[in-house]
This record gives sequence, structure tokens and C-alpha cells, in this order.
Amino acid sequence: MNYTHYDYLELAPGSPTGRIEAAYAQLLERFQYGMTDAGQDLSGLVRLIHAAHDVLSNPDTRRAYDAKLAREAAAADSELKAQLDAMPPLPRRVQDIPAPLNAAFTALAA
Repeated sequence: MNYTHYDYLELAPGSPTGRIEAAYAQLLERFQYGMTDAGQDLSGLVRLIHAAHDVLSNPDTRRAYDAKLAREAAAADSELKAQLDAMPPLPRRVQDIPAPLNAAFTALAA
């Protein structure tokens, strides 16, 4: 799974700048020492949080990043559509009985 800078800051895309700053400060406070109480090293996560803030806090880099995400999403959508179009058709369901056959069954049932 690919995480975005928005994921690292626990934000939705399109969040206002003030929310980005607040989320960044909150996450730094939560991971202040880069270690959990159990001794797990979180320095890599803290570096990713810093990088995410650097990109999202600058309006120009954020615009470029959002455009890149949009291009990647469009490419993924078209790839998924191509895969779904290449799949064989699903089996027919009972509800798809042709009208003449359905009329014959109805006549026999009466």
C-alpha cells in the first residue's frame, strides 16, 4: 500500500493550511522522542512526517503534489477499468430468463 503525505499527517486531501500546521504539531508532540514506551524506534516515521509537512505547507509544492496524486489516481482508474473490461462476462442469473421462456413457464404454472 502506498501512503501519501496526507496519510502521514492524518489529514484529508484539500485540508486548509491551518489544519496542516495543527496536525503537524500534534503528531510531533505525540512522537516527540521518536520512541514508544515499549522502546520501538519511530525516527523513520518522524522523518516522513517532517517530509510531508515540508511538501504540504508550501502552496507551490502542494499544488504539484496534488497534481501528481491526481495523475496517479487517473492511471490507476484506467488500469482497473481495463482489467475489469478484460474479464469474462459474469454468469447469467435466474432473473435474466428470456421473455418467451418466462411466458411459457408462466403458462405451465397456471
